[in-house]
Amino acid sequence: MLLAGKKVVVVGGSSGIGLATAEMAKREGADVIVASRNVDRLDRVAEKLNAIAIPADVTDDESVASLFRRCGPVDHVVVTAAQLRTGPFKTVAMEDVRATMEGKFWGAWRVAQRADIRADGSLTLVSGFLSVRPRPNSAIVSAANGALESLSRALALELAPVRVNAVSPGVIDTPIRAAMPEKARRDMLAKTAAALPVGRVGAGEDIARQILSFLANGFATGSIVYIDGGALVI
Repeated sequence: MLLAGKKVVVVGGSSGIGLATAEMAKREGADVIVASRNVDRLDRVAEKLNAIAIPADVTDDESVASLFRRCGPVDHVVVTAAQLRTGPFKTVAMEDVRATMEGKFWGAWRVAQRADIRADGSLTLVSGFLSVRPRPNSAIVSAANGALESLSRALALELAPVRVNAVSPGVIDTPIRAAMPEKARRDMLAKTAAALPVGRVGAGEDIARQILSFLANGFATGSIVYIDGGALVI
């Protein structure tokens, strides 16, 4: 198994891409720790996976520090946590754009600072393809994703020999879209799927496979991989 005996921390591991990553890492023999601010969902996931659950809020310095004091030295850290608030550039509230940067960018920064990753281990960040293919009403998400990708390259140097990479997903059908009205969600996903060369939108497992590849590949660092169903070529 790819990760037999390795300690893997998934921050944001209670749903979506994080949950898919935690499940896949567990199947590959890892000792998995899932961290999330959603305590109820976190406990259910930990029971299902026979994993350790640690409540943590990536927007809080002491919460992140406490998480990694409890974890001790680890082999791999994956950050999928994101709290996104967006809207039209001219009218979106500064409170919302600050919250997006806190949850997506500064949260990953805090994790990278506090995690005690062994020398042969890795840190994997999850950004998003809006960094290179922006769309209206999402400027702050594009900016946060681009900042994460730049951070991953910088940390590949600064944290070496720990390896640092980023995965940039396209449109993925995960619970993060649950706030949308159901019909609007289905219509958006169907329209997106019809336009993509692969003929479907992504699933959490699609991104988790790439994350595990980064964990297992000791020659990969400073890399950004776009897993988007071909969105960048249409």
